[in-house]
Amino acid sequence: MDFPLTQLSLYVMAIGVGIFTIIAAITDYKSRKIYNVLTVPFFVLGIVYQLAFNGWEGLLYGFLGFIAGFGIFFLIWMAGSGAAGDVKMMGALSMWLGFRATIAVMIVGTVFVLAGTLLVLFWSVVTKGARKTKEKYLATGKQFKGKKKKYVAETEKQKLERGIMPFALPVVLATWSVTTWMIIKAVVL
Repeated sequence: MDFPLTQLSLYVMAIGVGIFTIIAAITDYKSRKIYNVLTVPFFVLGIVYQLAFNGWEGLLYGFLGFIAGFGIFFLIWMAGSGAAGDVKMMGALSMWLGFRATIAVMIVGTVFVLAGTLLVLFWSVVTKGARKTKEKYLATGKQFKGKKKKYVAETEKQKLERGIMPFALPVVLATWSVTTWMIIKAVVL
């Protein structure tokens, strides 16, 4: 399903999504959390945006985006590879973007995640050495304490510290790339 957007609706979407992603990236970087106080109102504003600029067809397209973005990230979260804030961020963002742009953001975001991860790991090896890098990033999630090596589960804080990069940064870069392409395509092409 290809849903055409007017230039005005694209600009409003780009501004709204831009503000949301900047705030989400800052909070995710500082606290490694994306708060409901940000995602829930942005999701509701996405519904309002779709109805105001694109009507019922746009709302349907927004919900298809939501199903794709929220649904896929919910499965990733259920597998233990993400946080609930990441799921809600992608769900709120997807309501604004619609189905095709959401899929594009996930694909482009994956490229940014891979590139960023390789850069962070490379830099860590160069500055701290391979052993320290392995100890920091390739933890098993288990710890052993005492002479008898009693198993102690990794805390949530330790798991967050082991993370290579906040989720929001690659999503911001991907979202900006995709929305910029959408605007160029609508205006120039």
